[in-house]
Amino acid sequence: MSTDPVVRPLRSADRSAWDPLWAGYLAFYRQDLAPDVTEAAFARLCVGGDDLFGLVAVDADDRPVGFSHALLHASTWAPGGVCYLEDLYVDPGVRGGATGRALIEATAREARSRGAQTLYWRTQAYNGRARSLYDHVAHLTSDVLYERDLDG
Repeated sequence: MSTDPVVRPLRSADRSAWDPLWAGYLAFYRQDLAPDVTEAAFARLCVGGDDLFGLVAVDADDRPVGFSHALLHASTWAPGGVCYLEDLYVDPGVRGGATGRALIEATAREARSRGAQTLYWRTQAYNGRARSLYDHVAHLTSDVLYERDLDG
């Protein structure tokens, strides 16, 4: 019997369990989103269209204990496109196990099945606990990120 966490697509029925995970994720990154942004994101993630998909790691009762949200996009460097793992979060009560790794691996499989050639993500420099996992499942690049708000 496998002890790996079960990872499956996010479903609209997961909303009550996803909400506190999302709130914890936003709090960690010191973000405050308008409720309509969260509503739209959740709806799009559940549809799992060509460009955006959500996965959840679930406990024995099929209750989400972590999530990954990913965005597929075209790239001038990869004919099949690439996948950006935009959000990854695991409930603090189950951290330290295999949940984070299982979510990354499942995201990579889904991205590959949709034609992506690379999976990439970013995190804060202060996110040491997550980075210790990331150092085992990917390689750190030398990229520097710049952002520009386009709200006028």
